[in-house]
Amino acid sequence: MLLAWALLAAGCGGSSAQPHASSSAPARASPGGRPAAAPRRALAAQYLVIAKAGNRRLEIDFGGLAGRDRHNLRASLADLRDAAATERLFDRRLLAIRFPRVTETVARTLYRVNQARASLTVRIAGSVSLRQLDALRPLLAAANAPVEQQVRLIRRQLGLSPPETS
Repeated sequence: MLLAWALLAAGCGGSSAQPHASSSAPARASPGGRPAAAPRRALAAQYLVIAKAGNRRLEIDFGGLAGRDRHNLRASLADLRDAAATERLFDRRLLAIRFPRVTETVARTLYRVNQARASLTVRIAGSVSLRQLDALRPLLAAANAPVEQQVRLIRRQLGLSPPETS
C-alpha cells in the first residue's frame, strides 16, 4: 500500500527540486490576444506550488489509508474521497496555468489521465467492505502509470528534475 501511495503522490509530481531555467520577464499577450505563457522558471514555480500542495494532502490521505485507517472502512473511504478531491483540485489548478502550446498539450493529457484516476478513486471509495476495498487497491496502483508518464514529461519541459518517487 505504501508503494501505491508513493505512486499516487508522484502523480502530482511534487519535489523540492528547483527550476533550472531563469527569466523574470513579464508575460506578454500573443498576437491572437491570449496571454503569452510566462517564462519557464515562473511556470515551473507555479507547477511546483500546486504539486507540493497536492502531494501534502495525498500523503495524509494515503498515509491514513495504509496506516491508522487500514482496518476502518468508513475512515478508509473518507481518505479515498479526499484523495479524489485533491486530485481534481490539482487538475483545475493545472489547467489555470498558461503554458506554451507544447506544454499545454501535455498538461491537458495529464489532466485527462488524472481525472480518470480520480474517478476510479471515487468508484473504489464506494466499496462496501474492507475485503472489497483491499481487492480493488491494485487498480489504483495501475492507474498511476499514465499519470506518472505525463508528470515526467511536463517536469522535463519545465526544466524540473523527475519526481522523487518515480
